[in-house]
Amino acid sequence: MKRVRFRDPAGAVRAGEWVETDGTPAGADTAGSGGRITFGDREYTPEEVTVLPPCEPTKLVCVGRNYTAHAEEMGNDVPDRPLLFLKPPNTVAGHGSDVTPPDRGRIDYEAELAVVVGEQCRNVDRSAATDVVAGYSCLVDLSNREDQRAEQNWVRGKAFDGAAPLGPVLATPEHVPDDANIELRVNGERRQSGSRDRLIFTVADLVAEITRYLTLQPGDVIATGTPEGVGPLADGDEVAVRIEGVGCLSHTVSMG
Repeated sequence: MKRVRFRDPAGAVRAGEWVETDGTPAGADTAGSGGRITFGDREYTPEEVTVLPPCEPTKLVCVGRNYTAHAEEMGNDVPDRPLLFLKPPNTVAGHGSDVTPPDRGRIDYEAELAVVVGEQCRNVDRSAATDVVAGYSCLVDLSNREDQRAEQNWVRGKAFDGAAPLGPVLATPEHVPDDANIELRVNGERRQSGSRDRLIFTVADLVAEITRYLTLQPGDVIATGTPEGVGPLADGDEVAVRIEGVGCLSHTVSMG
């Protein structure tokens, strides 16, 4: 199942199902050619509604340097345990949104597989980690590199409003293969291409490690890290992240 949150034409927020009608993945190209959104006995085209982020997290736990090639391109060593940082709920932006980052510094894109937590959990054993996963989505970790390098906790660099576009759907685990491709394009040009099976720390590793330290709530997100190829964005750029089995998240950026 591919679950989608949306605002219907009357302004009500609904939780429905994205049904692909011609093999086109959710969110393909724009907010949804090739699909239908169903809720109860109603059916909508994606163009009729506003697609919202697929969950409402209390926090996003993000993972740095979880691909060897990305660590190398940034001039960093591969960590011996997951490198973790947080993004607060204000960073979440939806499919089709226009994000306006702070007006100073270089803003980089980072495509990531997002894990959405399905239940409250703490001290989860690695062998049971998949039991607490509701599904997967696409995420862009927007980063202000100048501010990120200038401070230790990365608030200015990683936690500004809209710094985590997320969506367009929550795909339940059976849809997303272990070697799912992760690709990011800027204005149609491919900039990143990776695979879930190249994660240094797997989804199970991350769930087990994170829940040693903090309680995860339903709807919380684990951003699993980005492949190599990160780079800067310019005013008006369109960013599209496509993950095999999930669909395509797209957004634009307006630089101050």
